[in-house]
Amino acid sequence: MTLLKKLILAAAVFLSATVAALACSNVIVTKGASKDGSVMVTYSADSHVLYGQLYYRPARLYPAGAMLDIYEWDTGKFLGQIEQVPYTYQTTGNMNEHQLIITETTFGGRPELYDSTGIVDYGALIYVTLQRARTAREAIKTIASLVEEYGYASYGESFSIADKNEAWIMELIGKGTEMKNGKNVNKGAVWVAVRIPDGYICAHANQSRIDKFPLNDPKNCMYSKDVISFAKEKGYFKGKDKDFSFCDAYAPADFSGLRACEARVWSAFNILCDGMIGEKKAEEYLGFAMGSDPSGKMPLYVKPSEKIGWKELADVMRDHYEGTPMDMTMDMNAGMYRSPYRLCPLNFDIDGETYFNERPLATQQTGFWMLGQARSWLPDEIGGILWFGVDDAANSALTPIYTNTASVPECFREGNGSMTEYSPTSAFWLFNRVANFAYLMYDYIHPEIDKAIDGFECATLEQVAKVDMEALEQIEKFNDYDAAIEIVSDYTVARAQELFDTWQQLDRFLLVKFIDGNVKKQNPDGSFMDNGHGMKIPVSPDRPGYSDEWKKKIKEESGDWFKFKYFNK
Repeated sequence: MTLLKKLILAAAVFLSATVAALACSNVIVTKGASKDGSVMVTYSADSHVLYGQLYYRPARLYPAGAMLDIYEWDTGKFLGQIEQVPYTYQTTGNMNEHQLIITETTFGGRPELYDSTGIVDYGALIYVTLQRARTAREAIKTIASLVEEYGYASYGESFSIADKNEAWIMELIGKGTEMKNGKNVNKGAVWVAVRIPDGYICAHANQSRIDKFPLNDPKNCMYSKDVISFAKEKGYFKGKDKDFSFCDAYAPADFSGLRACEARVWSAFNILCDGMIGEKKAEEYLGFAMGSDPSGKMPLYVKPSEKIGWKELADVMRDHYEGTPMDMTMDMNAGMYRSPYRLCPLNFDIDGETYFNERPLATQQTGFWMLGQARSWLPDEIGGILWFGVDDAANSALTPIYTNTASVPECFREGNGSMTEYSPTSAFWLFNRVANFAYLMYDYIHPEIDKAIDGFECATLEQVAKVDMEALEQIEKFNDYDAAIEIVSDYTVARAQELFDTWQQLDRFLLVKFIDGNVKKQNPDGSFMDNGHGMKIPVSPDRPGYSDEWKKKIKEESGDWFKFKYFNK
């Protein structure tokens, strides 16, 4: 089955001096940095061609000699076959039955390092590894062995890799194509993986972030044996091994790598660290994030100002730089309704100059987004939760998908609609319809959606705690794992359907309340005010018109063209 994601032209994105429409954002939270002791990873899979659906693969046995077809995630192109393992673990989205989480962001890097002969792309590295590894360390080794044996078929990639105890960031890039006797002598990849210290958080967003790393600390750092020697051979690095920087050698940052990518990391750190990034105030790294000071790198990981809850982390993914110098609701491109959304491409030329729009964490072209939560104090059968959503994170809610669920909600099921086929039972199309309506009058409509998000998610957190206890009782009292899985499966499907039903009601409510740019008045109970004579004719609605700021822009742009003229009698 073809899985479409995003079409990235790495050379154009990462070698130009302009800001391109870059995709995907991750935030990693370790056990000691979370309020409940869980490990959490967020991921937004952002692409104009990615259909939001939940990839579900039950555990399975395979006969000896079985082969696995590999299709490129971005394009659906058949890449080749690899040997299948005898047994695969169940995978639900970007998590597996052992609470392993793997997500990604593409940084591209040096385009000459793309291997045209590779079989395993970055999508396969995620989903094949989830089927084969139990822990983060196992996953890193699995990824390394796959690219070594079969070749790497993508551009540079950053991976968030976490289990119920540890969290890592791994960065990897191919070694190019050099053919001799019909074989690529550079098959494989160079890579480095760094463990995030407990109590800290990390983030990455389409720009390589691993700088210098320890060379003799296998507990906290793993890397390919030729990661430094290959860079020297290619002329990317000269100096002592201890001074080697992975990001400088393999993906030197340009303006777009800072303003469109590192800026998102800066924003996440700024929010979760209460204006501090490491020992410095966040504003001291603002020049780096905005592309004016490329020398002022941010640290790879930072300690948050206080321990982070599930809801706080989810809300970070809804950010558009609000309250910062890059606030997208305040610049001219926000329009009359202060919308933080910009049409792509984000960079444009006019009068011989190149300009750009900001690229925030939340964006309209998200296919799906998630918050993976691994909870070590619970058995694997009920410990892992993939909080899953589709479309724009700022205008959608997350619902819990227990990773050992025996069934998948219909609204997220693969094959229920596509990017070119509307389905009335698909959450992706429903959430897109609501969000696209909100973009028309954002500062009026989005607050209504925000209330719906908060109401659903806060209520769900309370429910999950009860479901956990009920399922855990089946295991601890009766040793009945099947009963526990049945409980979490039933809840997974039922709650997702409740989310779908809630958004259907919201869709209708928003249309009724805001039709034609008017705002109908409501009673305290939420019902719409009628004319007071027992008829459903509404009280005259508010007609908000345009803000004073926008009216002034009209005046400045048009002069006297729209100025009202009075005639003498």
